[in-house]
Amino acid sequence: MNLSDSWATRRPVAARVSAAEAVLADLRAAITSGELAVGERLPSEASLAERHGVSRSVIREALRSCHALGLTETKSGLGTFVVSDSIARDLDFGSYAANELVEARPHVEIPAAGWAAQRHTAEELTALRGLVQQMRDEDDPLVWVALDAQFHGLIAKASRNRVFESVIVDIREALTRQSETLNLVAGRQEKSNEEHERIVEGIASGSYDHASRAMAEHLDAVRMTLETLVQDSNPTGLGSPRDASNEAKSTNRRSPT
Repeated sequence: MNLSDSWATRRPVAARVSAAEAVLADLRAAITSGELAVGERLPSEASLAERHGVSRSVIREALRSCHALGLTETKSGLGTFVVSDSIARDLDFGSYAANELVEARPHVEIPAAGWAAQRHTAEELTALRGLVQQMRDEDDPLVWVALDAQFHGLIAKASRNRVFESVIVDIREALTRQSETLNLVAGRQEKSNEEHERIVEGIASGSYDHASRAMAEHLDAVRMTLETLVQDSNPTGLGSPRDASNEAKSTNRRSPT
């Protein structure tokens, strides 16, 4: 029995968090403390599931976020290994990194929300309100992140700009992984629900400025959460100095009056 197997046999201290949050917090604590050392292979999914008394799907959810944070790497046929004892300078969300999403999203989603305010149909507004309510009521984090992706995709569709819609479709998986990680690590779900409601209010108002500003505030909140996660290893933060609010102002100057 190696050290990681020995660690997996001891049950963690219970906490009032979701199952995946508890698994991720346990893994992070073991890795950052050196109990699970860099270069060491993590216990099997079965061992981790037994340690926490959860399903393997919950373990895989936590492992995805562990990878996104730059703490682990999975090697096909060999297992998952600890590659760092601190969070990476830029988080990995599959096809795209956090920094890339931070830089690109304001240029797409802020004007998309503004145009959606002016071009949405009654059916689309009803659907957006329905998605917000579903997210409010949803306890399953995996279902929630899927609804979140639908929400942003529908706003892009309602903008009637196929370029915006195509971009959101392309980055959808990365957005889902980002939401999943931020919800597990930083408890973003409830705050996102509130921000989504304000975005829908802006779209419902028909005001380009109102909707784009609400989206800018949402993206700023996401950016600041990401920067907080990596501030120890990346003191200059993520992305460019201009934040989404400034991008909203720039976009608004180009919007119709």
